[in-house]
Amino acid sequence: MDHATPLEQALHAARALVLADLVAGEVAEADVVSLIEDSVTHRRWWVEQWPEGVDYLAGLVAQDVQDALLEKYGRWPLCPVCSHGDPHALDVEPELGPDPHWVCAKTVVKVAPVGGLGAVFGAGGGR
Repeated sequence: MDHATPLEQALHAARALVLADLVAGEVAEADVVSLIEDSVTHRRWWVEQWPEGVDYLAGLVAQDVQDALLEKYGRWPLCPVCSHGDPHALDVEPELGPDPHWVCAKTVVKVAPVGGLGAVFGAGGGR
């Protein structure tokens, strides 16, 4: 029997979605995965303060991990849509809302839902 609260279920779902994207981008090393745990810890507190934000967890965890990766390793996930110009990362949109997607800000193209980069990157990775 599962006794997880709706908050814990949402946190587990957000963790799984972002981990799936890290795996798809071939950057799911242990130190990178620990960034998810740091975000989940922070976001647990955040949602306890603002329960209405529970539907926004996946996008926020994705943004937290993306920001932490930028500080330590560089941009992630790189945009698979733009083949010319400087490499750039995808953005999470909406920044604060349900149903977050990875979006190319330059072309305004929805690339994949958060958790769905595997369908975009396939076996080739996306770092």
